[in-house]
Amino acid sequence: MTEHPTSHEGRQPLADRPQEQTRPRQEAAPAGLPSDIPAQPSAPAQAPEPPAAAGAAAPQTAPAPPPSGLSGPSAPAVAVSVSPGTTPAGRREGDRLRFVGAATRRIARGLDLDEIVLGLCRATVPAFSDEILVYLRDPLPVGDERPVAPFVLRLRRTDRLRLTPDLEGDELVLVPDPDPTPAAELCEVRSGSALAEVLRGVRPVFGDSAAARTALGELLGADHPLPRGLRAILAPLRGRRRVIGAAVLLRRAEQPAFEPDDLLVAAQLATHTALGIDKAVLYGREAYIADELQRTMLPDSLPQPTGVKLASRYLPAAETARVGGDWYDAIPLPGSRVALVVGDVMGHSMTSAAIMGQLRTTAQTLAGLDLPPQEVLHHLDEQAQRLGQDRMATCMYAVYDPVSHRITVANAGHPPPILLHLDGRAEVLRVPAGAPIGVGGVDFEAVELDAPAGATLLLYTDGLVESRLRDVWTGIEQLRERLAAAAQLTGPDHAPPLEALCDDVLDMLGPGDRDDDIALLAARFDGIAPSDVAYWFLEPEDAAPGRARRLARRALARWDLEELTDSVELLISEVVTNAVRYAERPVTLRLLKTDVLRCEVGDDSPQLPRQRRARETDEGGRGLFLVNRLARRWGATRLSGGKVVWFELATRV
Repeated sequence: MTEHPTSHEGRQPLADRPQEQTRPRQEAAPAGLPSDIPAQPSAPAQAPEPPAAAGAAAPQTAPAPPPSGLSGPSAPAVAVSVSPGTTPAGRREGDRLRFVGAATRRIARGLDLDEIVLGLCRATVPAFSDEILVYLRDPLPVGDERPVAPFVLRLRRTDRLRLTPDLEGDELVLVPDPDPTPAAELCEVRSGSALAEVLRGVRPVFGDSAAARTALGELLGADHPLPRGLRAILAPLRGRRRVIGAAVLLRRAEQPAFEPDDLLVAAQLATHTALGIDKAVLYGREAYIADELQRTMLPDSLPQPTGVKLASRYLPAAETARVGGDWYDAIPLPGSRVALVVGDVMGHSMTSAAIMGQLRTTAQTLAGLDLPPQEVLHHLDEQAQRLGQDRMATCMYAVYDPVSHRITVANAGHPPPILLHLDGRAEVLRVPAGAPIGVGGVDFEAVELDAPAGATLLLYTDGLVESRLRDVWTGIEQLRERLAAAAQLTGPDHAPPLEALCDDVLDMLGPGDRDDDIALLAARFDGIAPSDVAYWFLEPEDAAPGRARRLARRALARWDLEELTDSVELLISEVVTNAVRYAERPVTLRLLKTDVLRCEVGDDSPQLPRQRRARETDEGGRGLFLVNRLARRWGATRLSGGKVVWFELATRV
């Protein structure tokens, strides 16, 4: 766990600094605090020169004792220039101020917990102490949260450096000590104990006091006593509301002892560290909330509808802004269709994410009603106006029908989609631009286009194609060329892999191209061959179930699925009988053969069937029970003009 920390702010490693032979040596920083000037090896101390004559400009010189933390028989000297008239007390105070300023700047640079603790260790070792142990509360309380009982401290980090001769010369270099002072990993702070009293006092204390010796024994553990001769300072780490940890600063016996003023330095370092940890924990919680919010706003996984393959990507605007207003969705619709949605709310903040979540939920509800794409956008526009003024968003809503191989698209101010054909040609689809959602009073148009098998539709937000370095139409053209180039790699009649295609599209972004969130939804159209579809109309009469069974039997024979005949006839008979009971217009029956056999029965009654447990005396009510037991999946969807009840059976290959 020992690291390679450097000394405090602005200092270089000892081995990398040349010796200053011509610079006059003056009195060094007082014992207990280093100077802000880097320590350097020097020649052995010599006797001071005689004082200069009156009026001479040469400064007075004196031998330089080793600074705190680097003293000892082999410690290098430090050269410190002193202006005439400066007193040793004033110089020591200036050294302390410079050291505290440099150390607190280093601690403040950290953003997360580990960076702040590392900043404390690197600032103090070896500039202020030979070793440091940092304990933090486990778990750390966040904000106003009530701390978890019992009060447990966990050893977060230890740092210790030692001086060793350089292999290629006589210079001394700092290397990590592989054997720092042993200490217990966990420590439970019991109420009324000496450690609890020291932490409650908040102020740092010397380790040689009776209370501190007992407290250090509790903190380090009974099996890990301090080596003899070590000097210690125990500094509680107090955040804004409570003690969140403790730091133990140690010096070896051959080093100068800590001075009373060193307690003030330790208090400053502990305060800045504790406040930084508090902020880091709060920032971590906010980042966690942002990630969870964005995760719940976007789909966990995409559905796997019949006749289409889907892939998606989402990238936030930056690591510090992890939530935004971009979203994508894929919603299964009746008749094996699927709705493809991509939207973009202005901004990338928590407010934008909240508005995005409401619009996405509204779009899912409207899609469940099987409304046309232009009507969905119209209702989204009304919802955005109800959310308040200046709630603007763009949206692309498309419905793909794998049976007819057609796609219906409506646009609300969104960048146009791109269709990558199987032959490698990338086409920017011409769809009406429309006004953004939230403008109000604007009609939306829908266009119906061909969606050939093997083609890939790419829906995206403007963050992919627009930045400070390029306008949106330049970005769209670059995206089209990128898709065409990706298709050429796989050759004609072979569509590129969908996941790899999404990754390749995102690779087009340069270092300065990330100004906004990016949402990407790719759909590979496989379609359903006409030979795998059987469709009939049945009059709502008593003979309809028998006719439905005969038609299904013939279709299964044509598809070589005779082994499913008994199950399909039983289930179709139950579902068609229920539809005929309430229908006034012809009932529709459709069979689809893909990797599963899907049966869909539609009627004009809006009342959805509900499974219930029939009593022994009931003559009916067991139809859906049979469907639930025999079918692989089943469901019912309300349409604008009725409903569709469907079920699926696994095909045996």
